Amino acid sequence: MYKNLDPLLHSPLRLAIVSHLMTHTKSSFKELKQNTSASAGNISVQLKKLEEANYLRIEKSFLDNYPLTQVSLTKKGIKAFEAYVEALKNILFKNLLL
Repeated sequence: MYKNLDPLLHSPLRLAIVSHLMTHTKSSFKELKQNTSASAGNISVQLKKLEEANYLRIEKSFLDNYPLTQVSLTKKGIKAFEAYVEALKNILFKNLLL
């Protein structure tokens, strides 16, 4: 029953990051840090995992001579999140029927 849950999204911090990005087209690293209350190092590790899976895109630039990292979901990331939510709904529905 739980095999349909994407293990990449089942991590609380990765799920929080992707959930935030579902409602924000682009988000800065700083915004993600504030939104999740996670450490910069932990967010960096989780972003790298999501990027390697092609769930999100990371863009690095400068704004007023300061580094700016912006993150956005890819189509694959959006589909993975939607499938994850659908799998959760199915699990909840089946449990309600028991």
